[in-house]
Amino acid sequence: MERQDKAYQDLVAILREELIPAMGCTEPVALAYASALARKTLGATPTRVAVEASGNLVKNVKSVVVPNTGGLKGIPAAVAAGIVAGDPGKELEVIAGVPEEQKPAIAEYMTATPIEVSLADTDQVLDMVIRVFAGEDAASVRIAGHHTNVVHIEKNGQVLQDKPVDADGGDGEGTDRDFMTLETIWDFAQCVNIADVKDLLDRQISFNMAICEEGLRGDYGANIGKVIRDKQEDTLKNRAIYTAAAGSDARMNGCELPVVVNSGSGNQGITASVPVVVYGRGIGADEEKIYRALVLSDLTAIYQKEGIGRLSAYCGAVNAGAAAACGIAYLDGGDFRTVAHTLVNSLAVISGMVCDGAKASCAGKIAMAIEAGFLGYEMFDRGQQFRDGEGIVRKGVDNTVSNVGRLGRIGMRQADLEILKMMLGE
Repeated sequence: MERQDKAYQDLVAILREELIPAMGCTEPVALAYASALARKTLGATPTRVAVEASGNLVKNVKSVVVPNTGGLKGIPAAVAAGIVAGDPGKELEVIAGVPEEQKPAIAEYMTATPIEVSLADTDQVLDMVIRVFAGEDAASVRIAGHHTNVVHIEKNGQVLQDKPVDADGGDGEGTDRDFMTLETIWDFAQCVNIADVKDLLDRQISFNMAICEEGLRGDYGANIGKVIRDKQEDTLKNRAIYTAAAGSDARMNGCELPVVVNSGSGNQGITASVPVVVYGRGIGADEEKIYRALVLSDLTAIYQKEGIGRLSAYCGAVNAGAAAACGIAYLDGGDFRTVAHTLVNSLAVISGMVCDGAKASCAGKIAMAIEAGFLGYEMFDRGQQFRDGEGIVRKGVDNTVSNVGRLGRIGMRQADLEILKMMLGE
């Protein structure tokens, strides 16, 4: 692959589109972003707010702490944070840097202002409409498809912005990903000029390692990272696992540090990057080798999620953990065949782990996903593999990835609905 090739340029563009910073779990932060934008459009502090949210948004916001709110959880907290303290120009960092003295105002606003929440009647898995009112004025903002995709803005009946959303939640913008295969990703990782992606990877390493280190220092959620660190043998493999888990401990429980996301998810961003960095540094790999392993892991995670969709009942940590194992196999000198079998073996072991919303237990799922990734790699390293026709495994790595996409997007659709009902007590 040459730098002038379209595939090369597109893969660089995809990394730039996907590896973006976010402060806090991306679903509540997207709600805060839409709310801040609605307040700006209204031109006043709303005296009433009405929220429509898709089921997957409800699921992922219900139990996670919204950062910079003093420990508040849920949709009203995210909306209040965006209205009171949000800077819509910062998108997924909309509520970063809220002054300490402003945080009590978020809780006060949430208590004093009617914030009505209802389930959206939509086919989109990620869909929200924020309607705000003050006196005779009203405004609304809709985000759909992905976390910063503003598709409609309106004030007092005047449409200020409107664009269609396709059946897959896209808007026709962004780089097409249909050309992606694991071999294309592998070729790119071998030849990419590091200067073309170094700024992205440096930020990813800096942000994601920092929140993991904070997770190991502080007291967050169920402290999964520290449990593994303190109760299991101190091997390089376990360090890779517990460091990533600690990042999720912190992120799901109100830590006010940013992360670089992957496929719209901070947990997936941590899982796809941190084990690779920890392992690479642990074996003494040079900086360029670690960068290339990160490119391989990041794009492999993105590739898998294209078939599943941004939100699903299929836990995205599975894909990111398998992708990290591919990066680790490369760091150990593995060739394309090793990486392909690592991915297939990993997915065969753990595909089907459900997403029941963003919360403290995500850290445990991350640990299990990375563990399964290591198992997939260790299997092939010892001449073992799962074969065509065994469950969802099909001959050819891309065919197995396609099956996983079908499982996540279609096969687990009813599971998604039932999980939401359980979470809502129905």
